[in-house]
Amino acid sequence: MAYIAGLPMLNDTEAGCPPSPHHKGKDASSPPKDRQPPATAQAPTIRRTLVGSMLRSYREAAGYKLDDAARILECDRSKISRVETGQRGIRPKELRELLTEYNVAAAVQVTLTALARPRDASAWWRDYRRLLPDSYLDFAVAEGVASRILVYAPLQIPELLWTPEYGRAAAAADPTVPEDAEEITVEAAVAYRGAAFFERQPDCTVILGEAALHHRNESLEVTRSQLAHLARLSGPDYPWLTIRVLPFSAGICPSAGEYSILQFSELSDLGLVRVAGPHGGVCLSTPAAVDAYTTVFRRMKSLSLNPELSALRLRRVCRC
Repeated sequence: MAYIAGLPMLNDTEAGCPPSPHHKGKDASSPPKDRQPPATAQAPTIRRTLVGSMLRSYREAAGYKLDDAARILECDRSKISRVETGQRGIRPKELRELLTEYNVAAAVQVTLTALARPRDASAWWRDYRRLLPDSYLDFAVAEGVASRILVYAPLQIPELLWTPEYGRAAAAADPTVPEDAEEITVEAAVAYRGAAFFERQPDCTVILGEAALHHRNESLEVTRSQLAHLARLSGPDYPWLTIRVLPFSAGICPSAGEYSILQFSELSDLGLVRVAGPHGGVCLSTPAAVDAYTTVFRRMKSLSLNPELSALRLRRVCRC
């Protein structure tokens, strides 16, 4: 589920959970003014971690040291260090200056700049930044930049493909979603995040476990409407979206939980995995983790019905 109070979207190098969205920081015993961290310093977010790690890789590949990068921006080397470790963000202009100095391709610069851009630069995030966890919004921003999205959903239709009615039923059934936040959850997932997905039309493959097609909620009509929506999406009007059904006959599979993989065409070394969980899941960003989940996804794809048979299965199920 999208909305979880205190959603812990961690990267795999972090330990424990990030502070609650309502955490107010330290008390009056804060350090002297000249020792206080800059306003942008906070626990690393997944986007800052991704951008910082790539920035460090490009700096080292170009043979630059921290002091060299600091001279480019006319700043202290500690600022560069904090940026590269995700402890603070970086302005798009400064990011472009460094990447240009490192001789990074223009297309790569565009992708990294989009990932580094503050959420407030995106229209609808401004309306939700006080209502939804920062980590959820951060992942959604990264999702809006990805050129390819891979989704495995064994038990429930993934948010990106929800109908509003199915989304409300899913939110109402999730005990971790506060009752007064159910409508916000659906609105963010369907009216904005889902709408942006269909507008951008990234290359996307969704593997649906057959169990997800047979779960019933309180309204049979809502279920049928959602299945009919999936059947339409599996048709020729959506060539950028591939839906595959993993049948019961596939037997025991190498993965049991829902996850999404984000890939970036200009950055083959950059990827992000979000593993769903009862507390909102976790995000993994190291190459080893991304490679492992991608390998498993390819295996699941090989066990799934092809797109044509999957579309036929969806049409049959929605008539039941």
